[in-house]
Amino acid sequence: MHSIFISGAAQGIGAATARLFYQHGYKVGIYDINEIQAQKLAQQLGPHAKAGLLDVADYQQWQQALSEFKAWAGGVNVLVNNAGILYSGAFEQTDIAAHHRTVDINIKGVLNGCHAALPYLQRASFARVINLSSASAIYGQADLASYSASKFAVRGITEGLDIEWQKYDIRVLDVMPLFVQTALVKDMDAGSIQNMGVHLTTEDVAQAIYARVQAKDSIFTTTHQAVGLKTKMLMTLSKLSPQFINRMSNRFLAKRK
Repeated sequence: MHSIFISGAAQGIGAATARLFYQHGYKVGIYDINEIQAQKLAQQLGPHAKAGLLDVADYQQWQQALSEFKAWAGGVNVLVNNAGILYSGAFEQTDIAAHHRTVDINIKGVLNGCHAALPYLQRASFARVINLSSASAIYGQADLASYSASKFAVRGITEGLDIEWQKYDIRVLDVMPLFVQTALVKDMDAGSIQNMGVHLTTEDVAQAIYARVQAKDSIFTTTHQAVGLKTKMLMTLSKLSPQFINRMSNRFLAKRK
């Protein structure tokens, strides 16, 4: 039985992913800074689910959580770096501590997870890392500057490690959804969400993650996977259009109603 370790798994995309993989016969690790909620989800799922505490910005907690999970599951096949936060609104009106916290969780959390999980992934017969990037990593977003930057960083980490870890037969892939119906986008203060709307569900993203894990390893398995029609359109536009067109398009999307 393969196993999957998911950060930020107590709610939202992480919880939907835990449910889906459990249904497909995986041993599931539900780790979150909200341990009580993580434990509740594990109890709901059943005996092949294990929950625990994890602050992704704390490397020692990663080491402890992965060691604990490996001892319980017998190994680690899939790591999903899902934990993340979002602050929206004018850059200068957002406290600098919030910008720093975005970096600590969204970037350092992914670095910590990949670094701490590698020894376990190396010993697995099948291993894959799935990172949660975003459509905000296609072009920098107004009123979401630090969040967008953090997802560009996740995109870069994914690209770099997907090449570097070929020597270990480990694929490092990501999913890039637009806005998803989670607590992160509640009361979000950005023109782009007003213009683009929130149409993706957590189950949509979970299905994309499952497809990434199940995809055969070949030269045709892309590192990035846009989730949703609008994200696919934005990604295609960014590849085909001159930079000034991309900038104008994103200026239009950022206009508040």
